[in-house]
Amino acid sequence: MTIELIVQQILNALGLGIMYALIAVGFTLFFGVIEVVNFAHGEVFMLGAFVALLSGGILTSIGLTMGSVPYFLGILVLVLLTGSIFGILLERFIVRPMRGAPDIMTLLITLGASIITREAVMLFVPNGRNPQPFPKLFDVDSINIGGVLIKPETILCIILSAVLISGLYYIIEKTTFGRYIRATAQDREAAMMMGINVKKVFIITLALGSALGAVAGLMNGLSYGIIKFNMGFAAGIKGFAAAVVGGLGNVYGAIAGGMLLGFLEIFVVSTVPDGSSYQDLISFVIVILCLVFRPAGIFGERAYEKV
Repeated sequence: MTIELIVQQILNALGLGIMYALIAVGFTLFFGVIEVVNFAHGEVFMLGAFVALLSGGILTSIGLTMGSVPYFLGILVLVLLTGSIFGILLERFIVRPMRGAPDIMTLLITLGASIITREAVMLFVPNGRNPQPFPKLFDVDSINIGGVLIKPETILCIILSAVLISGLYYIIEKTTFGRYIRATAQDREAAMMMGINVKKVFIITLALGSALGAVAGLMNGLSYGIIKFNMGFAAGIKGFAAAVVGGLGNVYGAIAGGMLLGFLEIFVVSTVPDGSSYQDLISFVIVILCLVFRPAGIFGERAYEKV
């Protein structure tokens, strides 16, 4: 394998890994703060891609030029709003009524919400059951440097994810609300006794995590140029796998798990004969190995039962 090919695959792995990382951060926020495994999270990934596709016509109708920076920022804002609203509705009508119910009930009802969302897009979006071509948001050609083909979409996704993750870090570590999130995750009852509005924390946490998942869907459309109504299922499984590997409940572990999963997938595709056939399999193998040998994840803490 040549140096040029190695660099090319590293860029591809970065683009894939950051997408998984954004989805995984949502899963780990939900579990760490709300103690919910949200299997509707993969569908907000799909919704983000479809909203980006459908909103293009709206933005051009109000005078924004396709390929301009305001056009892209308009799509990004709409995608973030869609993810946030989805998370808020999910908390209000599904997670909140099921609070106190057995975990399996919450898991099943979020799975039901996932199916309803997916089928609604297939039925009500024009030609929704067929793959949809995703337009190039910037009219910029790929750059060839020393035999390495650098796609502007990949660079954009890396920069965008870095901004979003940095913003999340600032919110969690440097703001008062971030302290509320960390306090609720550590001890919900103690946080309530200290006067923290736990319900508000739940709502904003679901909104934040869902917004990141929606942006990951936008990145998928930019990177691959095609989106499908059922793309959320596989993305959700892989995001959950990344969260488990990093340590479910650990935000920074989720980021590391997403990057690890992205690099492993690209490694398998580029080195194993017919490796693309095994690309999806690697996620499940990693989760099984992690649950067997490191149940708490790479960055998770072991839990000890008091006797």
